[in-house]
Amino acid sequence: MTPTSRLEVLRAGALTTVQDQGRPGWAHLGVPRSGALDPAALRLANRLVGNPETAAGLETTLTGCELRLTRAGTVAVTGAEADVRIGDRPGDVGRPLSVPAGAVLRIGPARRGLRNWLAVAGGIAVEPVLGSRSTDTLSGLGPPPLSDGDSLPLGAPSADPAPVDLALGSPVPTELRLTLRPGPRQDWFTPAALDLLRTTPYTVSPVSNRVGARLTGVPLHRAVAGELPSEGLVLGAVQVPADGQPLIFLADHPTTGGYPVVGVVDDVTPLAQARPGTTVRFHGPER
Repeated sequence: MTPTSRLEVLRAGALTTVQDQGRPGWAHLGVPRSGALDPAALRLANRLVGNPETAAGLETTLTGCELRLTRAGTVAVTGAEADVRIGDRPGDVGRPLSVPAGAVLRIGPARRGLRNWLAVAGGIAVEPVLGSRSTDTLSGLGPPPLSDGDSLPLGAPSADPAPVDLALGSPVPTELRLTLRPGPRQDWFTPAALDLLRTTPYTVSPVSNRVGARLTGVPLHRAVAGELPSEGLVLGAVQVPADGQPLIFLADHPTTGGYPVVGVVDDVTPLAQARPGTTVRFHGPER
C-alpha cells in the first residue's frame, strides 16, 4: 500500500458524488447534514469490504459509472438493481468483489431504483470538511461531483472483507407510503388541502435531486395568504411553494426556508430510489 493508490474515474455518469454518513451538528451555521441518501446502504457496502461504517464511498445516479483502481482491492456495490462488471467478469450487487490492479469496474444503469453506493477497501480518502467527506450539492462543501478523468485517493485497508456470499438489499417498491407528521405551519392550509395531502397520490417530478423530491399532483390551497420570514428546516420537511406542489427535503436541503412546512416525513430513505413518476402516498403515524 502506498500513498499513490487511486481510484480513477473513466466515466462519471449522470451524477456521482463522494458520500459518507454526513456532517450532522452544523445546522446552526447553515450547513445541512448531507451524506448518502440511503445511509444504511452505504454502511452495508463498507461492512462488506471491511471498512468502518463511517468510511466515504461513492453514490451513483441512474446511469452508473466506470472506474479503475491503480492497486488491487476489494469493492462492494449496494442499492439499485444494476449490472456490475470487473473487466470481462460479471459481478453482483451486494457482495464483496476482488478487483485486480488496472482492471475497469463498471456499474451499469439502474434497472430498478435510481442510486447505487460503492465502497472500496480503505475508503475514499479526500480531505474532510467539517468532519465529513460528503459532497453537498447545494452549498458546494466537500469535493465537487465527479467528472471524467478525476482521480481520488484511497486509504489503507483496515480489515478483511466480510465472509458472505451475498447481502440482500431492500426491495424497490413501485409505490411509496410515507409517514407524515404535522408540520409547524399546518394551520396555513385549508382543511380540504390537508385532507387531499393524506388521501390523494402524488408523483415524483423529474426535477427532483439530492436537495429535495419535488412532487406533482393536486395543488394544496392555503388558508393564510402572505409570506413567512425564513424558518428552520429539517430533513423530511414537506414545504409547499407558491404553486401548491409539495417538496420533500432530502440530505442536501437548505437549513432555512420561507415557504410554509405542512408536515414532516418520518423516514425519507425510500425516496433515494424513487425515479421520476414514482407514486407517493402520505399517511399519518400509526397509533
